[in-house]
Amino acid sequence: MISVSGIRGRVGFGLTPEVVARYAAAFGAWAIARGPSKAVVLGRDSRVTGPLFHSVTRAALESVGAQVIDIGLMTTPSLQLAVEHHHAAGGLGITASHNPIEWNALKFIGPDGLFLSAAQGAEMRALVEQGTPYATWDRLGETRFDGDALARHLDQVLALPFIDVEGIRSRHFRVAYDACRGAGGAIIPRLLELLGCQVTAIELEADGRFPRPPEPVPENLGALERLVKESHAQVGFATDPDVDRLALVSDEGRAIGEDYTLALATRVVLRHRSGPVVTNLSTSRIVDDMAAAGGSRVIRAPVGEVNVALRMRSEGAVIGGEGNGGVILPELHLGRDAPLGVALVLQMMHEDGEPLSTVVGRFPRYAILKDKLDRPAKPLDAVYAALTAAFPDAEPDTQDGLRLGWSDRWVHIRPSGTEPIVRVIAEAPTMDGAKSLVERGRQLLAKLA
Repeated sequence: MISVSGIRGRVGFGLTPEVVARYAAAFGAWAIARGPSKAVVLGRDSRVTGPLFHSVTRAALESVGAQVIDIGLMTTPSLQLAVEHHHAAGGLGITASHNPIEWNALKFIGPDGLFLSAAQGAEMRALVEQGTPYATWDRLGETRFDGDALARHLDQVLALPFIDVEGIRSRHFRVAYDACRGAGGAIIPRLLELLGCQVTAIELEADGRFPRPPEPVPENLGALERLVKESHAQVGFATDPDVDRLALVSDEGRAIGEDYTLALATRVVLRHRSGPVVTNLSTSRIVDDMAAAGGSRVIRAPVGEVNVALRMRSEGAVIGGEGNGGVILPELHLGRDAPLGVALVLQMMHEDGEPLSTVVGRFPRYAILKDKLDRPAKPLDAVYAALTAAFPDAEPDTQDGLRLGWSDRWVHIRPSGTEPIVRVIAEAPTMDGAKSLVERGRQLLAKLA
């Protein structure tokens, strides 16, 4: 499966060493031809197939003349920061993020530390089709190792001017953490230790043998919910395998949903900075509520981290991210960052001085429903026109499919980039309200099929 940011697949079925080598070489050749240097930063998450593909990728990068900076086991945000630190031509991460254990992927990062834009991705993939220019024997690249990427990442998070490190340390927060055997085990416990927390953690072994589905959504966090209750923790944290997404469990032992990560981070940042908040079209309205409470406005961008990051840059946003637990702070870098999210949530708890469940309880609760429908025979523009006409009281947004918004609910209809389906996501104050929006969309789509 090929997307803007990279390639992914099930190992042994679509994703093979040959495929990995071909795309890694093309990326390396593309990056060093356009970047500020010949350096390419390389790292991997904890997946079982990571070491195999790491070796293949390193050789492929050297074969096109790239000077590889190998940071080893890493998080995706640590890799993005390392690209900036080394003024590299790009970065290549071997990670399938939250996908199941049989998957792996290559993620391609440009010299600015962002995932490739659509235009950059098309340029790089053209080399795969046309043939990658390999280096001759006397122009092959070499590899050097950088073992400090994770430590530098933590230093940069703790150096943020509105993270009161000593104040957080003085609170001795009781924290529960579930790493799901991802790369988070190599960085989050150290961050919590530096912030003076009393930590109870599970699944810290970074071996990629996930004990549960690795996506940190509420239905997968039962073990962390129990751990919070048993350890009397004030908050529970869960990360995905490459540690760019953060999910929360409240002091009551209840997963509160990934959208609250960005919402609570927004709450604290807007106390210290003034400016807009950027998130994607499918993120919960709870972010709008938190932004409004902080005197700010929310700007919506198409789905996809790079789309949010680019809009943040153009709008001068002070914080942004996605409702899947991804927090982006421009003062650190324009990438989703779970260690950053941890520090911001603890800062909020320090400033508020009350239980997380109490803070969350003050704001409206919303129900989100996600569905998928067969793609209709008629062009989607006709579908969007019919839906807009059917909901004349809604505010339409056509940046990415069609999003129809009201003051307390919304529905987002967009084509899948990988399947012949249309994704429908709706949010309302109640699940019945969300179901009603999805069903109305389903009925209209059926008429146009």
